[in-house]
Amino acid sequence: MEFRRVGTSGLAVSEVAYGNWLNHDADCVQAALDAGITTFHTAAAWGGGAAEESLAAALAAAPRDDLVLCTGVFWPEGAGPNGAGLSRKHLVKSLHGSLRRLATDYIDIYQLLRFDYQTPLEETFLALSDLVRQGKILYVGTSEWSADQLQRAGALAERYDVPFVVNEPHYSMLWRVAESQVMPVCDRLGVGQFASVPLAQGVLTGKYGDGQVPPGSRAAGNYVQQLMIRGLLVPGVLDRVELLRGVAADVGLTMAQLAVAWALQHDSVASAVVGASTPEQVTENAKAAGVRLDIDVLTRVDQLLGGAIQTDPRLTWSPPAGLG
Repeated sequence: MEFRRVGTSGLAVSEVAYGNWLNHDADCVQAALDAGITTFHTAAAWGGGAAEESLAAALAAAPRDDLVLCTGVFWPEGAGPNGAGLSRKHLVKSLHGSLRRLATDYIDIYQLLRFDYQTPLEETFLALSDLVRQGKILYVGTSEWSADQLQRAGALAERYDVPFVVNEPHYSMLWRVAESQVMPVCDRLGVGQFASVPLAQGVLTGKYGDGQVPPGSRAAGNYVQQLMIRGLLVPGVLDRVELLRGVAADVGLTMAQLAVAWALQHDSVASAVVGASTPEQVTENAKAAGVRLDIDVLTRVDQLLGGAIQTDPRLTWSPPAGLG
């Protein structure tokens, strides 16, 4: 496993990180540890708290100081009007719940998983500043924020001494909407990137190449999972993805490894966050760490994917109507 610093901070993270949004299996976490992964992503709302609890149980024997634990807040955790978003009330309540479920005294990176349009940003960063001074949060990150939102966050982070170090956009060979605006703003702020969904919901592994939906895949999952992948399961995209098999073979990688390695080629990316259904997938994905792809390979990828690549910065994910 290779390691990188996050933005201009001194924090080192594993190039491949493991996230347990969908799968809370302890064997996958153990496979991540065996592969040298030290950076783990979860969130308070995932599985109603079960994701954090299962991750804590799976990591119980690992030295806490060797781990970088990332958890996040925004999505609903209760039915009341204060059960979601980035208000001071919800931040404090959610963080304390995460600390309890993760069985830890502090969170390495506390991530604001979406922008909250209903809470003044100053209120959010004042609350974060208090939690940082209390030692409950070491660093702060965002996820799927626009360039303008990140610029505003950077100014408040500087004003209130909040160590804002990372943004986590959806970023893959197919989904590059962060490149034109988000990444340049983050570079100016000294904020790094965690590449989320680098396998494009599994499409870049080639599992959907024959037009079938494998059991247990995201396309066979719940409504939210199917909604997120629906736009990628079209012939114009799948046919082009199939062309990448030759590229992967030429560089001695699986298609999944090629996709993860591709995301790691960007200078701003500190880590690629992957999930998995099986321990074997974790092991496979982790082998993308340390891989360097030359310009000819990157050019071939661009040429083969062509019009299937999405670059429109307006497609940075926003909260659903009525939330945030």
